[in-house]
Amino acid sequence: MALNVWLTSAAGAQEALEVISGKSHWLQHTDAKNSLYHHFADEAFGYLKDRRQQIADIKSLSQWQERQKWIKESLLEVVGTFPKRTPLDAKVVKTLEKENFRVEHIIFESQPRFFVTSSLFIPGSLKENERAPVIIYCSGHSENGYRSQVYQRVILNLVKKGFIVFAFDPVGQGERLEYFDPATNKSRVGGPTSEHSYPGAQAFISGASQAQFMIWDGLRAVDYLLTRKEVDPDRIGITGRSGGGTQASYIAAMDDRIYAAAPECYITNFTRLLQSIGPQDAEQNFPSGVRKGLDHGDLLMVRAPKPTLMITTTRDMFSIQGARETAEEVRRIYGAYKNEDAFGMIEDDAPHASTKKNREAMYAFFQKHLQNPGDPADEDVAILTEDEIRVTTTGQVSTSLSGETVHTLTAAHVRNIRALPAETNYSGNMAEVKRVCGYKEPSPEFRRVFTGRIQREGYTIEKYFLPGEGNYVIPYLAFTPATPWRKILLYLHPSGKSVEALPGGEIEWFVKKGFLVLAPDLAGMGELGAGDFQGDAYIDGMSHNIWYSAILVGRSIAGVHAADIIRILNSVATNPATPIYALARKELTPALLHAAAFHPRIEKVALVDALLSYRSLTLAPAYQSSFIIGAVAGSLPVYDLPTLAASLAPRKLLIINAQEANGQQASDPAIEEAYAPARNTYNQNHSGQMLIISSTHSREHLRNVLAEWAQ
Repeated sequence: MALNVWLTSAAGAQEALEVISGKSHWLQHTDAKNSLYHHFADEAFGYLKDRRQQIADIKSLSQWQERQKWIKESLLEVVGTFPKRTPLDAKVVKTLEKENFRVEHIIFESQPRFFVTSSLFIPGSLKENERAPVIIYCSGHSENGYRSQVYQRVILNLVKKGFIVFAFDPVGQGERLEYFDPATNKSRVGGPTSEHSYPGAQAFISGASQAQFMIWDGLRAVDYLLTRKEVDPDRIGITGRSGGGTQASYIAAMDDRIYAAAPECYITNFTRLLQSIGPQDAEQNFPSGVRKGLDHGDLLMVRAPKPTLMITTTRDMFSIQGARETAEEVRRIYGAYKNEDAFGMIEDDAPHASTKKNREAMYAFFQKHLQNPGDPADEDVAILTEDEIRVTTTGQVSTSLSGETVHTLTAAHVRNIRALPAETNYSGNMAEVKRVCGYKEPSPEFRRVFTGRIQREGYTIEKYFLPGEGNYVIPYLAFTPATPWRKILLYLHPSGKSVEALPGGEIEWFVKKGFLVLAPDLAGMGELGAGDFQGDAYIDGMSHNIWYSAILVGRSIAGVHAADIIRILNSVATNPATPIYALARKELTPALLHAAAFHPRIEKVALVDALLSYRSLTLAPAYQSSFIIGAVAGSLPVYDLPTLAASLAPRKLLIINAQEANGQQASDPAIEEAYAPARNTYNQNHSGQMLIISSTHSREHLRNVLAEWAQ
């Protein structure tokens, strides 16, 4: 009974601390939990509106050609620098002879020891020294890659119609699972979208992208085909459905050697995508792609006047309205080239699926444009067995060949990024840091709204909200001591403002030490989170997809949080003589570091259970997805968290229980190595005693350390 009374009392106390929800119900902000997603989507809509106007203003072929040149340059910029071409070292590891065709199972290296499993299907009707058209088949998000019965049906029909077909496993699928667990024969991180997004996050932070790795595999697949005497180099096509449609679109846009392309169940436009299902897994997002003015249509426009077919379904998760709008855009450039017949769109009334109508339209498209006439009828075929279509001896590259992964290649790239010299003026690099994290200077004006007061023994709690960076508000609690206060403490907790706000909590402890404590809910947390959108890369309770929505527009959640932190402080600390301290825990420590680096009025900073560094996040084979919310895409070539720490010198900085990326407490040597630049800078400023790095395992010890910091 006593427990029930306590739980009821605690729940009531928590509700009383709500600023815009619960009993403090504000109808205007009932969708506040989706604030973070809507903010980034709204920003994207602005860029996409500008892009549509640019497209509408194009009137001549020469203007279209200028656009094509710009698209090529922009795609290379946002995807990231491709590696050098190295020997493919391709090996035919097994040959399967069937009645009307043969299959050569091939392993090639798109990068040294980055093994790609593939199969070349060669029609039996092909005569010696005869060259035939080839179609590259890209698999969608199936766990078994092109071995899926749905994909085999397409592949084997194309072979029956006289096409050579080259199918390869995308990284993270088929025989290329990068997190394969031999004990379960499954991925340790989840399905194909997680296999892409988990290492893809690390690639983003390093300044690369998951798309870069997957596109390069496709470009090297074309390289391999051109070594085959059976292949006509002038008759290369590409197709694939769903995630395979993504790959087909990308590869065809970036490789002029591909003549005909037929992406299926992928092309829509970003406006409709963001309005409906949201951004998808890692490879479907180019860093700053939307901000730069790129959309799905550009992947097709850049190919004009080469033959292109959009294959769609009316009930696809990828908006059919967006697909139709994109088709209208693309038709204009083909019209300017006076080659309207080379572009088309087929749609069938179906969900996200392969249909007979669409398959036959695709067969006919390739038969026409790759000059291989015949009957486009979709026929029943005998599906190859698991043994027949296996490439490696064990069925997985990881257990047959070992080799590199996206993670190991990313880690090698990160290790080659030169650290800034110890004498670097980190505070002088803030303009570049702001650019990379997408920080926007908050307006000095504020209009905070008071929503209520709670009296407690020795202090009061006042509830406020004020406008955030976008069309959302920031709710926060102001804990005011009964005695006059002289210092402000900003208190940031990733679980929300109410977690330590109950009687006896950590916030009360600070209030009793004479602080005015401000405890906000930042976008995506507390009353402002976590929202309805989880996406297809929801890993360990964290939506990577929300993070991608920021990356598309060249922003970061940490950058937005930093601006909102400063916005809150500006609304309260109107007296420039008032000392401001700030404390953050775990996932919010990067946001506070950014805010403190940008806002010199924050005199003292305490980071509890802080992520050690972005570098540690990219080097870790396994990391906590919750840390991704504070990570910044493209940061490591420019700065890291210890860089920001160095920029605070000579202000007081306390780091308690620094965490490795896996959530375990970092060792003292790892901490000292990571924070060596900060230590050097503090020493150069004759303020070495102001950088305090501590470890503690008890609440009492933590309080003692914080008390000393707060003096």
